Amino acid sequence: MRVASSPFSMPRTLVVKRYPAGSGDRDPWVHEAVSHQLLTALPAEERATPELFAHDATSRLVVLEDLGRAPRLSEKLHSKDARAAERGLLSWAHAMGRLHATTAGRDADFDALMRRAGAQCCQDPIAVDVHAAIAGLPALLESTLGVETSPQTIEFAADAARAFSTSRRRAFSPSTSCPDNHLVTSRGVRFVDFEGGCVRDIVFDAAALRVPFPSCWCGWGLPPGMSEAMVAAWRAEVGSVWPEMDDDAILLPRLLEAQLMWVWLATWRALSKPMPNVDNAPPRSVVLAGRWVRLRSDALILGEKTVAAHADAVVGALVDHYGAEVLELPLYPAFR
Repeated sequence: MRVASSPFSMPRTLVVKRYPAGSGDRDPWVHEAVSHQLLTALPAEERATPELFAHDATSRLVVLEDLGRAPRLSEKLHSKDARAAERGLLSWAHAMGRLHATTAGRDADFDALMRRAGAQCCQDPIAVDVHAAIAGLPALLESTLGVETSPQTIEFAADAARAFSTSRRRAFSPSTSCPDNHLVTSRGVRFVDFEGGCVRDIVFDAAALRVPFPSCWCGWGLPPGMSEAMVAAWRAEVGSVWPEMDDDAILLPRLLEAQLMWVWLATWRALSKPMPNVDNAPPRSVVLAGRWVRLRSDALILGEKTVAAHADAVVGALVDHYGAEVLELPLYPAFR
């Protein structure tokens, strides 16, 4: 939207977003408006998001700063420039860490803004689905792939979910993350779209660096060592607030637990509501198998044999069901 005239100092262009009515226990407009209110209150130099200029509950509008024609992270990943794609991914990880560090301990502020907006609850929408996945995935795996989930594996997942819900390492999270929702600007990556924005455990977001864009089905493979470099970039930003995140003995087990929850959630969604493949992306079965393969590998490194054995059983079942090609997850075009 172009601003024709204004008695105030305003940008020449703005972004106007309008939302339909919410449904059930989800209201994307409330999360978007409240998230931007929280983040706009940050100093401009610490803000990794567009500035909020106005919002209106009746018309369900938000009016935001126009960040211009900066390329999206997805464009970098689908380019022919591996160095630019690598810089984009590392910038994403640094930006996520800075976002966590600058919004640490803002639970009360976020909850107050949610109540002021008339929200009935302040729950993380992803957390709601994670609990549904923990309850429903074992039966789905058995009925669709013939994989039994041991009681020990179910207990591991349930304990992980409980630990994340009571964690004190909490900060603002965009909640879901796709490469189309990250703008690569001259000042680093900027986050847009907060339809599920919330405050939650920071390690749950960090696990998205191991399972890149876990809420999307447009995922491709990353070159060896890329995920580890992104986790290191994130740790460099959050260490000043949570110094314990520099300790592998503390971080890596929690990272594996969050990784398992992301993989279980993706699998539950795939098996409970099968959807067509995404254009210009690997088949969903290939993306899913890649996530289970990575989970198996990381579990073995930590000596979590229960998780590794479960992941191995799922990988084997996916191969039996879809064929050996399910294990051939291609790299993002920039890294080929």
